[in-house]
Amino acid sequence: MSFGDVALVTRMTKMDRQNGAARRTMERSRKRTKNIREQVPQNAGLPQVALLIETSTEYGRGLLRGISRYARLYGPWSLQLAPGHVRDLLAEAAEWRGSGIIARISLSEARRLLRSVQAPCVVSSLNEEVAFPSSARIGEIRTDAEAIARMAALHLVEAGFRSLAYCGFENCNWSAEREKFMAAFAAERGLSWSVCRTASAGWMHPHNWIERWQKDKPDMIRWLKALPKPAGVVACNDVCGREVLEACAAAGLHVPEEVAVVGVDNDEMMCELATPPLSSVALDVERAGYEAARLLDSLMKGSPAKPRVVWVRPTRVAARLSSDVVAQEDLLVARALQVIRAQAAHNLGVSDIAKEVGVSRRTLERRFSAAAHRTVLDEIMRRRLERAKQLLLETDLRCYRVAAQSGFASLKTFNRVFRRSEGMTPQTFRSRSMAEAIGD
Repeated sequence: MSFGDVALVTRMTKMDRQNGAARRTMERSRKRTKNIREQVPQNAGLPQVALLIETSTEYGRGLLRGISRYARLYGPWSLQLAPGHVRDLLAEAAEWRGSGIIARISLSEARRLLRSVQAPCVVSSLNEEVAFPSSARIGEIRTDAEAIARMAALHLVEAGFRSLAYCGFENCNWSAEREKFMAAFAAERGLSWSVCRTASAGWMHPHNWIERWQKDKPDMIRWLKALPKPAGVVACNDVCGREVLEACAAAGLHVPEEVAVVGVDNDEMMCELATPPLSSVALDVERAGYEAARLLDSLMKGSPAKPRVVWVRPTRVAARLSSDVVAQEDLLVARALQVIRAQAAHNLGVSDIAKEVGVSRRTLERRFSAAAHRTVLDEIMRRRLERAKQLLLETDLRCYRVAAQSGFASLKTFNRVFRRSEGMTPQTFRSRSMAEAIGD
């Protein structure tokens, strides 16, 4: 054997010894860790909370964000969340034994879950068919269909649309509820009204939703072509809104000039991927998730928890290109409305708008009142109040900052205008909205 071979064997033997020593060290470390785990149980004493909530929608993700925030502030909790569709999790939940459950599942699945699990539950039925029975261990999450429908419809009416339509899902109670309140709104205003119902439901039918949509699409195209133009369409959610936009493109209809579309949920990914980007009613699902966790906490502690319903309410319309139009025959008024929409939160006066659109203040006020049935100043203040209410509901900003960011010259002016419009102070509006988040 040469000198080089001897050196190589020596190095290999040394490496073997080092590797063997490393393996023995790792094995001793594993044994020590195992002993520690056996002596100190993981998550000992923590409430074990199962979350049967889909992660594929903004509604579900918003609830989860709110639940997580509550658990961080008032926990800790051990949160059990498995990836996948909610139906995949239910079988495991029936065998699960823990402290509590927050679930968003179908009514039949919810009833089966409540029979098989004795832990406190806060449940949201996917279709919201009926209220759950009153029980010391059951809470509920429901959506305010009337407020959602009216906010979406008002967004279109304020843009000048006099022909309203609704597109929703068949055999879906929450969609039917929104349709009912949309119809009532149109009747109150004497507006043209039409409805289309589709079997498609996207993530609720993950295996055959494309097949369902291809079957529904021709009927939707015919319906859209027959609508009086320009038409404002409210879709029951963002999935449906994307389908309406796709059908408009296939029908050769211009969005938003001929058909403006508004969805519900404000799922930013879904909305931004639409062509054009989809306007949508934003819901306070994160706050609802927080309140649902607080309700479950009370139920787990055996504390009286009344009321037992957490309401999901709308906060604003996130306007994107699908409804970014002013349906006014008077182009001067349409231009003025666009200026107000873009600049109301700034130091904007009636004279500034008149200068922007190139007419005298008197001409603007006369034509604006005739076309929009309100004054220019009323529209400026309405936009500022809309922005202020959004900030009061969605942020923790002090009222003087809300006033400044909404375009009011002073806190005193903001308080006076807000009280005259809403019948209460901004502080009362904020605190009452939080209190109403959990309703009877």
